[in-house]
Amino acid sequence: MLIFDAHLDLALNGVDWNRDLLLPVEEIRRQEIALEMNAPGRRHNTLSLPELRSAEVAVCLTTLLARQEPRINDSFGWTSPQTCYAMAHAHLAYYRALEVGGHLKLLKTATDLRRHWEAFRQDPQTQPLGYVMTMEGADPLLEPETIFEFHAAGLRALGLTHYGVNRYGGGTSTEAPLAPAAFPLLKLCEQLGITIDVTHLSDTAFWQVVDHFQGRIHASHQNARGICDWQRQFSDDQIRVLIERDGVLGVAFDVIMLQPGFERGVSVPEVTLDRAIKQIEYVQRLAGGSLRNIGLGTDLDGAFGYEQTPLDLNRYRDLQSLVERLQIRGFSVAEIEALFHGNWLRFFGESLPN
Repeated sequence: MLIFDAHLDLALNGVDWNRDLLLPVEEIRRQEIALEMNAPGRRHNTLSLPELRSAEVAVCLTTLLARQEPRINDSFGWTSPQTCYAMAHAHLAYYRALEVGGHLKLLKTATDLRRHWEAFRQDPQTQPLGYVMTMEGADPLLEPETIFEFHAAGLRALGLTHYGVNRYGGGTSTEAPLAPAAFPLLKLCEQLGITIDVTHLSDTAFWQVVDHFQGRIHASHQNARGICDWQRQFSDDQIRVLIERDGVLGVAFDVIMLQPGFERGVSVPEVTLDRAIKQIEYVQRLAGGSLRNIGLGTDLDGAFGYEQTPLDLNRYRDLQSLVERLQIRGFSVAEIEALFHGNWLRFFGESLPN
């Protein structure tokens, strides 16, 4: 079944982690084993571009991700806004290079999305992977007006924060509010038609976005506290307001968002993909039985690998086993299609410019 995945960090893997995503998954694993790369996520990748094709991924949101971190030796972030800006442009260049090679296709408009989806449906073996560009954490925006530059390059979705606090507000593991610079940025996003990804906001910042932003909102990779109870997930009230605003939540497959008490580097996965189905059913109940507002936002290889995924998810194509599992649980083919791609197609078909 064709997939629209609302959250992949392809440039993080290709640029920051120096992986050749044109190789098969097994070859990337072999390279990292041979080099004795033991950091979390290494040796255990679940995806590459050939793997995504085999898994029937037609469209994804893929990120510009350059988080500012104060420590010069941080393994993930960058120490200055200027470096974050430069790294976001490196991610842009990476996507453009893959487009030149015919591997990716940037989707800027609803028409682009519709035409690509139909072409991929007709010929999935030769069509490139379509992508909608998103920014995870607004650290690369030197000032709110920098959004114009990235919008011109194709940016159509924006998450203000990531982990911690940045120049635009509080993110995961904090209760900081939005920073003053966030409010003019939100107005500019309204003007440009950029949808706001409310994933990774602190609770305080989440409700401020709800109150101050009148455009479309979504949650690209976001599970429920009722499934895994810590601040990274959404409360029932947060899920309900996203449903009321006709947003879509993407089910994430990072086990820290599925298995209560999981500690990275300490715990081992104990849950299976059935736990993700419970997440789907949880949101469905909050929506009064409707599946309109939930899709897939896998976050696979988002600085982790299969050491941090459900036990039965070793590589991306394993997600296709959800089809049979969902059918066994009583979901119709139409409902499964909505979950796998239909809801995100509708959302971005409405929110992208014509």
